[in-house]
Amino acid sequence: MSESSQTAILLCEDDPNLGRLLSDYLKAKGFDTTWAKDGVEGIKEFHRGAFDFVILDVMMPRKDGFQVAEEIRQESRHLPILFLTARSTNEDTLEGFKVGADDYMTKPFSMEELLLRIQAILRRSAALPEEDEQVGEIKIGEFSFDYNTQMLRIQGEDQRLTTKENELLFLLCKHRNTLLERTHALRSIWGDPNYFNGRSMDVYIAKLRRHLKRDESIQILNVHGKGFKMLASE
Repeated sequence: MSESSQTAILLCEDDPNLGRLLSDYLKAKGFDTTWAKDGVEGIKEFHRGAFDFVILDVMMPRKDGFQVAEEIRQESRHLPILFLTARSTNEDTLEGFKVGADDYMTKPFSMEELLLRIQAILRRSAALPEEDEQVGEIKIGEFSFDYNTQMLRIQGEDQRLTTKENELLFLLCKHRNTLLERTHALRSIWGDPNYFNGRSMDVYIAKLRRHLKRDESIQILNVHGKGFKMLASE
């Protein structure tokens, strides 16, 4: 997501002074910030809300940052995770990346650096192209897909896609032959993985299947409880 006002951050920090300072700073920068005081509370908040970014202190009571990250990664491979630690050992750093960290910061650090790290990670992990970003033509089996013009073409015939169809097909192409997580798609396109948006996405998946049925080699499979997988050649 390109604007902080659209970005929901889950902050897990057990130090009350640092936690309050970070929470207040991120809110002042326009982020929708939820502060959890330990790892157990962090997991509860993760299941309770829809987040675009997670900041985890490594050393927390009841459940440490590595354990929290492992649980989050069981449900989402794409949600950006930034670790904070008071220790700078290689073992900690390697463990953080092993459980799925996108970045690692050693305390003490400046708030400005934290903000730059968050912005950089969000840019790297952005699911959809920026508004003025040009995307090359994408081959999907016998089809040609132009994201910028929202056009799907086969044998000289054009099918104009709606914005939601266009964005969903782009994500399916980005994750071609692998899993597109349901929550990742919902956060990226609808902004909130709630029940009603989920039903809406199912309708658009059905529409895309109809658009693509002229090439029988293309399949969009439901992966129960997880998401979708588009099987197609390039």
